[in-house]
Amino acid sequence: MLIGLLSDSHSNAAILRRGVSLLIKEGAEALVHCGDIEAADQVSILGAASTPAYLAAGNMDRPASLAKTAKKYGVTFAADFVAVPLGEGEYLVALHGDNEADFTELVQGGQFPYVCHGHTHRCADQTIDNVRVICPGSLAHPRGPKHPTVAILNTETDSLKFFEVL
Repeated sequence: MLIGLLSDSHSNAAILRRGVSLLIKEGAEALVHCGDIEAADQVSILGAASTPAYLAAGNMDRPASLAKTAKKYGVTFAADFVAVPLGEGEYLVALHGDNEADFTELVQGGQFPYVCHGHTHRCADQTIDNVRVICPGSLAHPRGPKHPTVAILNTETDSLKFFEVL
């Protein structure tokens, strides 16, 4: 499965649209936003994609507002973390990452092959105790690299590719 990962769009509708468009063009079969979308009306951008979309709340988000809008646009939303079914009883989970206790529990629990997060505004890909931990970087205010990024995870080949969003 090709999963498009994005995070930290911080109310920037133009960059969010470009990120979603790029991921769809690259064949994403699901979209996962790892939080800090901020503007509830921008959930419609995820909902308008031709693929299932998932959204976890970030520290800059208002979960009640996002929940209502996500339901309206058919986006799976959670205030803590979202679980994306991969088949055969496995799930990718995504959270924002600002709550270190939740993040640590998901990674150290070892029950998920992939834990995706945002918050740091830096691209990251590491394996911790057989759990692949991925941050797609940031669409707004990136810190590393210095340009907006998204990523696609291929769960069949366990490969990850980062993309610069122009």
